[in-house]
Amino acid sequence: MNRADLQKDPEEVAGMFDATAKRYDLLNSLLSGGNDRLWRIHMQRAVRPQPGERILDVAAGTGASAAPMAKAGALVTALDISHGMLEEGRRRHPDIEFVHGSAEELPFDSDSFDAVTISFGLRNVQNPRAALSEFFRVLKPGGRLLICEFSQPPVGVVRRSYELYLRTVLPGMAMAASSNPEAYRYLVESIASWPEQQMLSQWIRTAGFTRVAHRNLTLGVVALHRGRKPTEVTSAMRLARHAQQEEQGA
Repeated sequence: MNRADLQKDPEEVAGMFDATAKRYDLLNSLLSGGNDRLWRIHMQRAVRPQPGERILDVAAGTGASAAPMAKAGALVTALDISHGMLEEGRRRHPDIEFVHGSAEELPFDSDSFDAVTISFGLRNVQNPRAALSEFFRVLKPGGRLLICEFSQPPVGVVRRSYELYLRTVLPGMAMAASSNPEAYRYLVESIASWPEQQMLSQWIRTAGFTRVAHRNLTLGVVALHRGRKPTEVTSAMRLARHAQQEEQGA
């Protein structure tokens, strides 16, 4: 299987990333014109990891986002669904704990982490709203959520130029540089089908988070979303989350 489709079957998504693990970070840097490093710097500053904090980095891949947080002294757990990514991550960062698992069914106790982060991974989850509920569950009261994800540029001319780049330039670059260019067709499709910033913010609020906000990076090509788990979960929040869970189970 060379690529997943927009059904985002977990086995197909994992297999796709298994096939690209060794060159994944290099290709991301190439295809983003080096902006991926800038986006991760913004993410690191937003997380503000503190020594001794427990941080869960979901869809961690090879550990590109987890490594700077660990260097700052945080106790980072890097989780991914792809065994190939985990193997490469352990090779590069033997000091970081890498765990196999799904964002929709996190293998951790409730109220375990000071922060949950996910960079360019929520878009690949079959049920992102279920994943947001899991992030809420494993965070300690007062814990923070940070999401960095491809998004929809709000300015029309920028959006049209970006769509043209995704349809024409990126596939050509992937064909020339990647051993699995079909995976980058999925990248284009998944970005095009991903909701706008306001919709993702609403999903985050519905999961129970407060102080929800987002900031556009690179003219909205990427957006950095944040939220907090309240120190006390009110009855209204419980009802909202229960309704969400029922909707997901329908």
